[in-house]
Amino acid sequence: MSGENKIDVNDINYAIYKLGNWKNNYEINQIGLSKEIPLTKPTITHIKFSMDEIRKSEFDISNKTVNGFVAIALQLNPKVQKMDLDDVIRLEQEEYENIIEELDNLELLDENSTVDLDNENYLIYKLEKECHVTMSIPANEHTKKYYEEEMKRIDDAVLN
Repeated sequence: MSGENKIDVNDINYAIYKLGNWKNNYEINQIGLSKEIPLTKPTITHIKFSMDEIRKSEFDISNKTVNGFVAIALQLNPKVQKMDLDDVIRLEQEEYENIIEELDNLELLDENSTVDLDNENYLIYKLEKECHVTMSIPANEHTKKYYEEEMKRIDDAVLN
């Protein structure tokens, strides 16, 4: 990619993150399990929309209707699998509220600025809509390398 390729920070077609840690610890909410911290309003809007869509998904487990985050956690997280279902539901609600608070209080990039797509200080994803799903595609080599390593780490954690 050319160093002349710049995007507006407020471009809704891109998600921009930095690597970092969330203020709180999370067991259920996949957003909080990531090291990707959003840096722009459009990225936060996209994350909130995605979380709402996952939470709207309903699954029947042990005669209770649970949201998508609870269902995913029960499938993938051995620690959560050992918990009482009501405790998992309460924990998911608490984590959701904490993530929203953290998202609403993040220090963001100046929305009137631009970012070079080749920037190695940020993870930049191009957002593309495919049917009703938004695909996050790494927009530079730095992000692609991180993404591939992260997917391998997740696969290893799930498969082992």
